[in-house]
Amino acid sequence: MDSEASEKARRYRWLIFWTLAVGYFLVYFHRLCPSVVAVDMMKDLHASGGLLGLLGSAYFYPYALMQLPAGLLSDSWGPRRTITVFFVVACIGSIILGLAPSLWWAVFGRALAGLGVSMLFVPAMKVLAEWFEAREFASMTGILIAMGGVGSISAFRPLAWLSAAVNWRGAFIIVGIVTLVLALLVWLIVRDRPSDMGWPGPADRAPGAPAIGLQEGVRTVLSTPAFWPLALWFFFGCAVFFAFIGLWGGPYLMQVYGMSKGDAGNVLTMGAVGMIFGSPLLSLLSNRVFKGRKALLVIASAATLALTTILVLYTGRLSLTSLYLVCLGFGVFTNAIVVIGFTAAKELFPVSIAGTSTGLVNLFPFLGGAVFQPLLGHLLELSGKLESGAFTVTGYRNAFIALMLSAAVALAASIFIKETMCMAAAPGQDR
Repeated sequence: MDSEASEKARRYRWLIFWTLAVGYFLVYFHRLCPSVVAVDMMKDLHASGGLLGLLGSAYFYPYALMQLPAGLLSDSWGPRRTITVFFVVACIGSIILGLAPSLWWAVFGRALAGLGVSMLFVPAMKVLAEWFEAREFASMTGILIAMGGVGSISAFRPLAWLSAAVNWRGAFIIVGIVTLVLALLVWLIVRDRPSDMGWPGPADRAPGAPAIGLQEGVRTVLSTPAFWPLALWFFFGCAVFFAFIGLWGGPYLMQVYGMSKGDAGNVLTMGAVGMIFGSPLLSLLSNRVFKGRKALLVIASAATLALTTILVLYTGRLSLTSLYLVCLGFGVFTNAIVVIGFTAAKELFPVSIAGTSTGLVNLFPFLGGAVFQPLLGHLLELSGKLESGAFTVTGYRNAFIALMLSAAVALAASIFIKETMCMAAAPGQDR
């Protein structure tokens, strides 16, 4: 193909990338928004801590379960069609949540929203693998995840402002409408691969690489021993972020430290700041300084264990500065770090099954969130409540012990993760 077509492809891929990045912004908004409005939702829907945990985790169960279908649909049906259809589903779910007359309608709407946005990340990884060279993948994934951090910020302080203006119900309805607009933009702009527009693919992609069937792709991934330590690391490490930043951090700050909704949102926003700056920084460190993936995964896991231990030892006695730093650390070491985890997963397998391999490994962080959000709610309930209805400091300490144990398992798993940077494709290989 001539150089003019190659140049057009290089320019157009950025339009595709930023369309997907804005979509990922919305994914994180949907994911983390209950934390700031959790107390309002508990009162409005008459929900206990356990039931609120169920509502929060209703996003994660369908999200987790759809990661394998997401990979299969990405490799067969195509990312563009998959994202568009499921974002329409997310729009419907968000509106149902905003209009919910009861807790169970809210759970249904939340689950539907999780189902819909579950089809963005894995298809986006497939698109990046098709439009960008292998050496660019970690950096592009880092920028994409950083956009998730921007979405996280919108799920904290801005959502607090929006919910104060139109209440939490109106906020979810507005988000549903915005999600529908994004679905339309994806359909109009995104293309699955450069060849869909008659352009050449990246220089390092081998022409005519043999296709791998769906069953064979799944079998290849699941039968690879190196896949499983990475999967366990995702499950237990990301559970810390989703359980604390995604749901129980807000009630903890408001009930233990007496913060307002807005002040709690400010503290939780540091988790998003850690994602925004940490994702591209960790990609740079992995590619240029450490020249590998495993070392950063181990370091991040050790840092997560240290942060959760601090929460256990000083549950009700942390200074405001310490709370900001803990949330910042969670953003870097339990969320931004996944850019390295996903890069490692991609490097383990051929690009022809990029959707399948990413989808399978992406199942595990959301299973972690689905398990630990209600688990923490149950632990809080077991310790009882104060007369004000707030959970006790002892309850939060017990919940944080569960997070500390989860971090310890993630650290152990990271030690057994295989170094994959040396496996990254040389030009002309289908990896």
